[in-house]
This record gives sequence, structure tokens and C-alpha cells, in this order.
Amino acid sequence: MEEKSLNKYISETGICSRREADKLIEEGRVRINGVVARKGNRVKAGDKVLLNNKPLVARPEVVYIAFNKPPGISCTTDRKDKSNIIDYLKFKSRIFPVGRLDKPSEGLIFLTNDGDIVNKILRAGNRHEKEYIVTVNKPINATFVKKMSEGVAILDTITRPCFVKMEGTHRFRIILTQGLNRQIRRMCEVLGYEVRTLNRVRIMNISLHNLPQGKWRYFTPAEVKTITALVENSSKTEEASSFDE
Repeated sequence: MEEKSLNKYISETGICSRREADKLIEEGRVRINGVVARKGNRVKAGDKVLLNNKPLVARPEVVYIAFNKPPGISCTTDRKDKSNIIDYLKFKSRIFPVGRLDKPSEGLIFLTNDGDIVNKILRAGNRHEKEYIVTVNKPINATFVKKMSEGVAILDTITRPCFVKMEGTHRFRIILTQGLNRQIRRMCEVLGYEVRTLNRVRIMNISLHNLPQGKWRYFTPAEVKTITALVENSSKTEEASSFDE
């Protein structure tokens, strides 16, 4: 932990604002390493801060991770599943995946300890983009692209119109703004195709770029700023999307 002002340290635990923290300090209710604190005191790593004689624990630093999931890893926190994503990553603190990718699928998935941003990203009504490269078992054509892009009947609904582009004889790119369960696989099945590989290459403003399969990286400060702005007006009360594929 970098050294910081006492009022900032207290406010970052989430119990009050900096101004309210100053009032607690003025009232003599805060101690640092056994000594009654004063306004302007600073806190560094290893210091023990007490409020009303009880330890004041700082809220864990918010973590945002982009992970290039290999096939065979399950997007679950259930440790009984030997292929669970948490044991695979072995991250130093508690994090959880945002949505999921099917076990056979690969590509980008977010992990974080920020429950608020998870809720906002997962809401179906917010229509955040997810981009995939998909290969299928037989050649595709313009008719396939047209039907996929206009909407396919699955799960008692019609999928939203979406961007679809041929990338090769057996490969296409698709950008979804919804997250029905196994959506791309189900859409392909309706049209007589079987998905062979499915790779998610982008979620909102975050792309895989050159991130190797099986590796992860932290979001950059610019990415955090952009994604925070993108979800700022997102509903947290609408029906959640499964954010699956």
C-alpha cells in the first residue's frame, strides 16, 4: 500500500466520506499504532488503524483482469470442478468471472472483484458488444450471413439483428449485443451448421490483441476509464443477460 492521508484511508474503506473521516479524527475516535490520531496524519503499509478501538480494514483494491481462456477451462468458481477458472489462474486475491464462456469455447473473459460493474455489464438491456470469430463444419455463403445477421429463432425468441461478416470459407465474425445461452452455437445449429471453434476476441472496449492463450493482464487505466463510462448509465435492475457463449 502506498502512503496516503488518514482521512483518505478511512474513506476508502467505504464507511464514510473524507469530511466525515476528519470529524471522527477530531473526536479522538481514531488511533494509529495505539496513538490517538490527528488531522493530517498519514498511513503507510503495516500501520494498524483503529476506529472506536476496533481494527479498520481497508477495502481491497479493485482488480480488473482480461484473460484469454483456453478451451477446456470452466468459467465457474466451484472448486469441485477440477477445470475451474479460479484454480487455473491462481490469482492472489478473490476474483470472479464476468459472465462465462462455454468450456469448449476460448477467448476473452473478464475477472474482477467489483460486483457493481459486473451487474451493469451483465444486464441484457444494456446491449454491450461482444465480438467472436467462429469456424463451422462446412462452407458458409451469403445466405448464411444474411440469416445470421437478420435474426434466428432460438429459445422461444428471435435473436437481435447483428453484424456478421465472412472471414473465410468456414469462418465468420459476429458481434452480439445480447447473451442468450449458447447463442451462436444454437443459431448455427438452426441453419444446419456445427460450430468447430468459437473465439471471443472483444468485449466492449477491451480486445485480446496479442494476449497469448492461457495468459491474463490487468486493464490499462485508459480501459478502466472507458469501460466505467460505458456502463455509467447502465441499468442494474433490468433482467440480467447470461453473457454466455
